[in-house]
Amino acid sequence: MWRDVLVKIGIVKETLIGEARVAATPETVKKLRALNQEVLVEFGAGIGAAISDEMFQNEGATIVSRAEVLRADLILQVRALSSHEVEQLQPHQCLVGLLEPYNETLKNLFFKKNITAFALEALPRNTRAQSMDVLSSQANIAGYKSVILAADYYKKFMPMLMTAAGTVKAAKVIVLGAGVAGLQAIATAKRLGAMVEASDVRPAVKEQIESLGAKFIDVPFETDEEKENAAGQGGYAKPMPKSWLDRQSQLVAEKAVLADIIITSALIPGREPPILISAETVKKMKAGSVIVDMAAGLAIDGSGNCPLTKANQIIVINGVTVIGLTNLPSLLSTDASALYSRNILEFIKLLFDDSGKININLEDELVKGCLLTNGGKLI
Repeated sequence: MWRDVLVKIGIVKETLIGEARVAATPETVKKLRALNQEVLVEFGAGIGAAISDEMFQNEGATIVSRAEVLRADLILQVRALSSHEVEQLQPHQCLVGLLEPYNETLKNLFFKKNITAFALEALPRNTRAQSMDVLSSQANIAGYKSVILAADYYKKFMPMLMTAAGTVKAAKVIVLGAGVAGLQAIATAKRLGAMVEASDVRPAVKEQIESLGAKFIDVPFETDEEKENAAGQGGYAKPMPKSWLDRQSQLVAEKAVLADIIITSALIPGREPPILISAETVKKMKAGSVIVDMAAGLAIDGSGNCPLTKANQIIVINGVTVIGLTNLPSLLSTDASALYSRNILEFIKLLFDDSGKININLEDELVKGCLLTNGGKLI
């Protein structure tokens, strides 16, 4: 049972290589203290996001060792703790973060240790959940950064320029996948002056794409199955039939050879990402063009929407730069942490009852949707 005292909330320093975000900021620490909760922050937890220990202390946090943070009642994190650290936790401790709901090994470890674990990736997508939606807040950042990265590696201007030395043509950008990340990529590329085309299997996003000033690449549906899968569920499309994928691949290949930059962001939760840019298409692209694969590392072989992508590598194939960085939000760690910490704060408010103690309400669809294990039970 939870102790009848202040809940101790622990904020860990992320240890995954390349992870610079932190699950709380001075702003959210202040709000947690206003809720009469005790906040323990690990030494140096915010250094990757330009947040000092003193800044946390100024808002009421106590700076402690990692061992002490891991004894907190409620531990907030960006990425899951290592299996070794989970083994050291005590029964009934509560974890909240990006806890990989499709990782059965990790889920079974939470179950074995009688840990209550909430995976924010599994948050139901509805209006009430918007303020807690970490996937959307971080995808927004990834979409923006994908274009900035592409522009950095692209060896020409993005906008059209008319100078005394002549005219420079605007870059041609293709965005494949128009979810939150894709739409932000479209908006960013347009702000930089590029000519943008975009594709998505969901017909409902055509209007959104065009409202941002991009041209919609239409791949018409020919069967009821194609229409049904494209409609999808929970904001995501279902895997599309091979017939549609073949037609899309052919159309994309035709446009890719003329493109300067291609951004891919097609994801299907719990499944490998679809192949949108084939190896053969990459070979036909112009030297100097750039691909940013936002699905990098999600395929079994470490690739993404392009089979040539290498997770956490930037490679050049026949003059085409393929960027496979797997954690774009961490490259903007200060703002990414600010948004993530606000999301996680709004979620954990659902876990407190009126007295400020943890009381998990399984009648709340948002709480239940994120819950992986509770009280020695797999959810």
